[in-house]
Amino acid sequence: MGGVDNTHYSLVIAAAQAAGPCPPGEEAAWGRRVHSLTVDLHLIAQQARQDIERLESARTFIAFLEKVEIEESSRRGQLTLRLPSGESESIRTEQKDTDRGRTLIERAHGLVGRWVLVYRYNERKAGPGNQSVRMLAHLMDLGADGALNSTMAKKMVLQEAGGDVARAQQAWLSAGLPGAGPVSIDQLEQARMAAREAS
Repeated sequence: MGGVDNTHYSLVIAAAQAAGPCPPGEEAAWGRRVHSLTVDLHLIAQQARQDIERLESARTFIAFLEKVEIEESSRRGQLTLRLPSGESESIRTEQKDTDRGRTLIERAHGLVGRWVLVYRYNERKAGPGNQSVRMLAHLMDLGADGALNSTMAKKMVLQEAGGDVARAQQAWLSAGLPGAGPVSIDQLEQARMAAREAS
């Protein structure tokens, strides 16, 4: 018979703290409240773990967020992005009536007219074939000028180099990027182009 692991104890402690002190004579009701909160926290933790896994496996790229619309047929958010190359790209959110969809759509509306770091994943379309649609996992505001920190920029150049650290480092150096501090979109694009050309 399995025992209760530390994660579950931690959830119960957090739930008890959220429930507050137990009023004298109301132990049973308080216990039910703690139990309910523990289950809620467990479900939240599972969802957060899935979201983090999705972010960790997502591809990232920089774009200027031009507009956000809601597709009539699917009720999904449709973002129009302009890439540094000048090309336009579209990416979708989950449906507006889901928590995640609504949150991403609201966030995107607040970032229209700004440079953003886009976290993208592919979702299989229903039906025959292996078609997939580009989906938004997260948006990070890069401000009006689009500068990002060198750690994130290095990760993006490494992605472009297919995980080849030596090739990514060479691309970074050949583009003349700084070892630390902010990196502009133009600088990042130069390094990404160098990583592509080296492959």
